[in-house]
Amino acid sequence: MPKPSPARKRILSGVQPSGKLHLGNYFGAIKQHIALQDEGECFYFIADYHALTTLPDLQPDVGKRAQTLRENVFDVAVSYLALGLDPAKATFFRQSDVPEVSELTWILATVTGMGLLERAHSYKDKIAQGIAPGVGLFIYPVLMAADILIYRSHVVPVGKDQVQHLEMTRDMAGYFNNCYGKEVFPMPQERLDAVPAVPGTDGRKMSKSYGNTIEIFAEGKALKKSVMTDIVTDKATVEDKKDPETSNIFALYKLFATDAERDEMAARFRAGGLGYGVAKTALLEKIDAHFAPARERRKELAANPEYVECVLRDGAKRARAEAQKTMELVRKATGLR
Repeated sequence: MPKPSPARKRILSGVQPSGKLHLGNYFGAIKQHIALQDEGECFYFIADYHALTTLPDLQPDVGKRAQTLRENVFDVAVSYLALGLDPAKATFFRQSDVPEVSELTWILATVTGMGLLERAHSYKDKIAQGIAPGVGLFIYPVLMAADILIYRSHVVPVGKDQVQHLEMTRDMAGYFNNCYGKEVFPMPQERLDAVPAVPGTDGRKMSKSYGNTIEIFAEGKALKKSVMTDIVTDKATVEDKKDPETSNIFALYKLFATDAERDEMAARFRAGGLGYGVAKTALLEKIDAHFAPARERRKELAANPEYVECVLRDGAKRARAEAQKTMELVRKATGLR
């Protein structure tokens, strides 16, 4: 295992294991995560602690909650590995395998005001969706800050909806540094890549909470249904001219198409004579072909859970070593040592 260079920027991101990964996850996060492996020292974790805040809502059956979480964590792990995450380049691990993050969460909570947490957009949004307002959900930003700060991360790739969490993380880092007079934590910066909009089958943002997703590894009849049946279209006839910029089909197609293919499809929309069924078939073929190699790799990984577990444990060992270094500084600063 090559030793990380101190000069390299440390990049951190997490993914919550809340169900099957979909095209929105891929283009919104996973694709960027894979590309960043060659740009810095990457730490990617599966946020199973975070998942506990919404698990009761996602799995009403009490007896199946533990199994559901384990299955979702495994699904994220094999998906990332199949899509190109290289455990020799990136540190890939389960959040809960680094218990020091819970200790840091408590310490950050002691220097963080209620007012900061009450302003969190994500908490308000989840309550509006009907998720129970538990304490864990309320202090979610503190745990997120601990996830970032415990590895003394420099860069956190996020979407625009997560920028507030980075601002809050910097606030908490500053609270701690000022409270104890020690510059323990660097100020992590968000990285906002030009992420394409990924509409769901109903035209809204693709999201599991809306039930409008197309799963990355769907195949056969399941994939065909998601594309050919579930994608909503208007009542335009085959002969009608259509605006590609208002079409869910075209918005998804151009994520996979070359520039020439995109231009050709757009021209056919505007000229008329192109039926939605033909356009959906072209999209279906693109999705199927794009993920075919990863789909086969995923099947191989799913049949070898021991290897997947080994990857996660090795990643946790490396991550925990860094977390323990940080906690030595934290304990010394606070007097806990």
